[in-house]
Order: sequence, then structure tokens, then C-alpha cells
Amino acid sequence: MSQDTARRIVLAAHPRGLPTAQDFRLEEVPMPAPDEGQVLLSTLYLSLDPYMRNLMDKVGPVYAEAVRLGAPMVGGTVGRVVASRHPGFQAGELVLGNAGWQSHALSDGSDLVRLGDVEQPSLALGGLGMPGFTAYVGLLDIGRPRPGDTVVVAAASGAVGSVVGQLAKLKGARAIGIASGVDKCRQVVEELGFDACLDRREPDLAARLAAVCPDGIDVYFENVGGEVFDAVLPLLNIGARMPVCGVIAHYNDEAPPAGPDRLPGAMAAILQKRIRVQGFVILDHYADRYDAFRREMGQWVAEGRIKLREDVVEGLEAAPEAFIGLLQGRNHGKLVVRVAAD
Repeated sequence: MSQDTARRIVLAAHPRGLPTAQDFRLEEVPMPAPDEGQVLLSTLYLSLDPYMRNLMDKVGPVYAEAVRLGAPMVGGTVGRVVASRHPGFQAGELVLGNAGWQSHALSDGSDLVRLGDVEQPSLALGGLGMPGFTAYVGLLDIGRPRPGDTVVVAAASGAVGSVVGQLAKLKGARAIGIASGVDKCRQVVEELGFDACLDRREPDLAARLAAVCPDGIDVYFENVGGEVFDAVLPLLNIGARMPVCGVIAHYNDEAPPAGPDRLPGAMAAILQKRIRVQGFVILDHYADRYDAFRREMGQWVAEGRIKLREDVVEGLEAAPEAFIGLLQGRNHGKLVVRVAAD
């Protein structure tokens, strides 16, 4: 890539099931130049997150537009202002933005947050950014764990789940994780301080979960769905709370799940046990909760009470394969792409 060109990864085809490398295309385009009121950003880090799969379909979710064929994939980024014609930003400033899967992008400044001089700027895409904020709002505002409660979270080694369990421990609750593989479960217990973690790939998940939750489950942080939800549902206590931020097990479904219709049984359990199920989209909460999150989470991380783990891959061209791996559960911690050295 020369100084006169920029790189970007665009959506080449709508996936059928799990995305493949052929659904993406790497392009070189002329380097954009800022107009009056704009800044030119050089992307340093790109965040890869499960929600992006929903945006690859022909019709996106109700809270966001689908990515058009031939358009760059969307995503949160940490970038450096390299040229500015905006009165509020100067060249050299480090910012959090939404440049997407591209090496350079223009912004009018409305979506940018100054990061200042931070030691590890990529954390603004993980535990100190959207995934951590999702865990914070979902668990503390909706799950509302009390001392002695049992909190269960799937994808416990991921960007959101790993923070959920640690927040539960901060609030005096038991934290039970479910993850994919022995290594992830060991990390969740030994490094992050969960009380237990179960490998979802091992047989008899429901029985093993019941054994580590002898008093039932008070809070289930739902971000997976599928067989994990099936194992959790019978163990939910009266008055249990279930924040729902995702159902990654179903993002690649091309047809309804096989087998009997489980909806009537689920609805009966919700009714009889008075379970509070609340879906939430984190975009709705930035105006009134983000400042408190940044203040509290920043303090907890600085004090070592919350530990953050990153899975960093090198180069923009590695983003498609890394994203496919994310949907298969191959990442350990928050997945970010280092697009360029700072």
C-alpha cells in the first residue's frame, strides 16, 4: 500500500450460514482527503464482535442497517487523526470511533471520543469499551445480583462474559461460567476468579450445571442461546433475572432448530417462576450510563479488581478469518485486529 492508497474489506456476498472468506473482499482505494469539518483517521485497532454477523444479512436487525454489498464492514476502531479540517480535532490525537474494516476513514467528528494519552488504547474496544459496557449495564442494571446469588454466564471467556463474571464476584455473588474447551475454562477460574466453569462441549451439560448450582440460578446472562439455554432454564429460581444481549448460537442458522417446539415450555417456566427476561441493545444506554461505566470500570481495572484479556491478530487482511473464528468460539478474550503500528 502506498501513501496514496487506503485498504478496506468490503462485504462481497451475503453469507449462507457461517461466513466464509469468499463473503469478504480486500480492496485498495484512493486515500480520502478531508473536506471542511472533517478529519482523516488512520486505524490502529479494529474491534471484531458477534453482532457484525447480523449486519451481513440482506436485512439487518431493527436497531441497525445492514451492510450493503460492496460497502466496508462496520466496526469500532481506535485511530489516530492524521489530518484535520475540523475545529475540534488536531492531527495526532488518539480517538475512539467507528471507521470499520479499513485502514483510513473520514469522520465529521460526531462519532469520535478522545482517548488522551493511554497506555493500552485497544482496551477502549473491549473491557473499557462497548463489550465491557454491555456487561456492566446488563448485569448491574438488569440482572441486579445480590450477595450470595448464583450468576451463570455463557461464553465466559469472551469479551462480555469474562467481565460479567468478574462483576458478579465484585457484588458478592457466585460466578459460574460456561465456555468452549478445557483451556478456556481453566483461564476463567484461575485467572478471572470464577467459582467454576463448565466445558459446553463435554456431555451432560445440564447435569453438570445442576451439580455446581445446587441452590439454583438467580441470574443468567444470556448471550449464546441454544443448548446452554436449554440447560439453564430448569435451574432458574423463582424471580430469576435474565438479561439478553445476544444469541450467538443462532446467528448462522438457516432454518429453525430441529426437534420439538420448546417455546411453550420456556414460556410456562417464565410465567410460573416469575422470571424477568429483558433484551437490551447497548446503544440505548450511552446517554445515561456511559459516564458512570467509564469512571467505575476504569477504577476497577486500575485496582486490579477486573482483569482484561485481549486476543490480538495482526493486519487488516486477517480480519475475515479472525471473525469467522470468533463465531466458532476460537478466540480467547476480546478479539481485536492491529491494523497499523502507532
